[in-house]
Amino acid sequence: MLRADRGLAALALTMAVSGSALAAGNCPALLDRSLPGLLDGKAQSLCPFSGRVLLVVNTASRCGYTGQYAGLEKLQETYGKRGLTVLGFPSNDFGNQEPGSDKDIAEFCSMTYGVKFPMFSKTSVRGAQRHPFYADLVKATGSEPAWNFHKYLIARDGRTVTSFPSNVAPDSSVLVREIEAALAK
Repeated sequence: MLRADRGLAALALTMAVSGSALAAGNCPALLDRSLPGLLDGKAQSLCPFSGRVLLVVNTASRCGYTGQYAGLEKLQETYGKRGLTVLGFPSNDFGNQEPGSDKDIAEFCSMTYGVKFPMFSKTSVRGAQRHPFYADLVKATGSEPAWNFHKYLIARDGRTVTSFPSNVAPDSSVLVREIEAALAK
């Protein structure tokens, strides 16, 4: 079993035990959708993440920012029990820097960076092919990804969204301060 498989299973168990997911029918519109998972391609609802602080990141395996995977995993490890979940969305929209299959991406993330946070199937995050989830994130913030590793921080209410450009590293004081503030609410 890939480390990513174990991580997803552990996160699902943690969420079930902690009761952090809101009851059915209370899913915010932004999260009321399903996207294919990276490991199996099966549709996964975002509703179980309701009530958590989410850091949504478009990722790429061959980018100058790829090293941010380590920092994103550290954020998940540090703040996961307090209610943060990092969600990764591999994208090939910038410079053909994510050309591999979902299987290739999963193996790279697991073996190279030990990624355990939830990852979804390769997703378009800009242009006419932009996934509706990303279209809603852009609409909520007025900011669209200009490159790989653009970040959106979604508050527990599932409506308040803040955008951070690619050059804001996962361990930057600005991002960490915003995460801690969102977790405190």
